[in-house]
Amino acid sequence: MPILIVPSVAVHRSFLAAWDELGPDHERWMGARSIAGAEEEWTRDQAADPAEFARLVAAIRSEAEPSTELAPGLVHQTVLWFVDGVEFLGRLSVRHELTPALTEVGGHIGYCVRPSARRRGYATQMLVQSLPIAARLGIEPALVTCDADNAGSRKVIEAAGGELEDERHGKLRFWVPTQLT
Repeated sequence: MPILIVPSVAVHRSFLAAWDELGPDHERWMGARSIAGAEEEWTRDQAADPAEFARLVAAIRSEAEPSTELAPGLVHQTVLWFVDGVEFLGRLSVRHELTPALTEVGGHIGYCVRPSARRRGYATQMLVQSLPIAARLGIEPALVTCDADNAGSRKVIEAAGGELEDERHGKLRFWVPTQLT
């Protein structure tokens, strides 16, 4: 059964295959964001090198640490990978706080499933599995957003208990309880 894990070098090969499936428009979902002082994001070519991939994994994991200095405008986030054994299926991030921009369009939780693994219920599983993690971070409820025309993502959020608040800037904004009642 697929589970959320802390990023691991064990899924290197399938991570690269997923990156290739997503294409350039979604590369931001695969690499670490720019940590303070970094000029650019990791690239697919860099991630192909095992040593660079290990650095990428460490950088992604460090984004959750309060002691990690982030570039201006970024917030700490816990990034988790959804895997079945060593098969990388998707990525999810739980942002520890909201900026004004994240309050409008980004939310606390964002997720992406690789194209070859879509339409199997994985996004719903990922979101549901992430809710206790958000609760442990003191997030209650979690803001989760999706494009207004993304019916699939809307169903995912509603299946996890999301209640629609409104639409802003082409994004639907849902509040999802993180604690069992």
